Amino acid sequence: MELSSVIATTGSSVALFRLVNAGIGRLHAPESACRNAWKWRNISTSFVHSFITAVWAVLCFFRHPQMAEDLIETHSMFSHALVSFSIGYFIYDFLDMVCNQKLSQSWELLFHHVVVITCFGLSVVSCRYVGFAVVALLVEVNSVFLHLRQILRMASMAASTLYRVNSIINLGTYVIFRINTLAWMTRWLVLNRDNVPLLAYTLGSVGMAIMTVMNIILFCRLLRSDFLKSSTREGKKEKEM
Repeated sequence: MELSSVIATTGSSVALFRLVNAGIGRLHAPESACRNAWKWRNISTSFVHSFITAVWAVLCFFRHPQMAEDLIETHSMFSHALVSFSIGYFIYDFLDMVCNQKLSQSWELLFHHVVVITCFGLSVVSCRYVGFAVVALLVEVNSVFLHLRQILRMASMAASTLYRVNSIINLGTYVIFRINTLAWMTRWLVLNRDNVPLLAYTLGSVGMAIMTVMNIILFCRLLRSDFLKSSTREGKKEKEM
């Protein structure tokens, strides 16, 4: 995939998610979500990206299974386009947060996006580690449920059966597609240290370390918010009875 095609795909992705955001803004939103209309549009747009990317990433390995055997050199145009497409989304979301949210509230995500854009950018420009980038995008399978959780909370549906079911699926996919995937990627990076240039190895190691810390913190927050607190409230109710 030539550089011009990468730029075109990335630019088209930025424009697409801008249109998705605008389209969501025209749709009816729950009254409770109207208090923070920007966040509602932002999370809904992120949900769309996660859904598309999750399906796309799985299809990449289904259509081109050889990529799993060589994450450095082997990849398809389909996979390369996915990584370029995701760079466009992260650029769009970065700009959206910079323009609409205080730095104190978004610095963690902004930093995350800078790391992802840098790593994915290196991959698509050099046409190497595309398979590794696609493995990283498998975390978007969990992001579908993670964003749905936020949407349900903003819609004041945190007490619904749908929310409880989604919480369980969210936690399960979090372990499988985030924690396990990051652990596997870190192991792969260590085992293939001799095959990876120092710059790429350093960038990958720093990126993995940052993502691991961020994901462990988020996992603890989810566990406390959706399970530990609800269990405490149920325990108090039983005592009162």
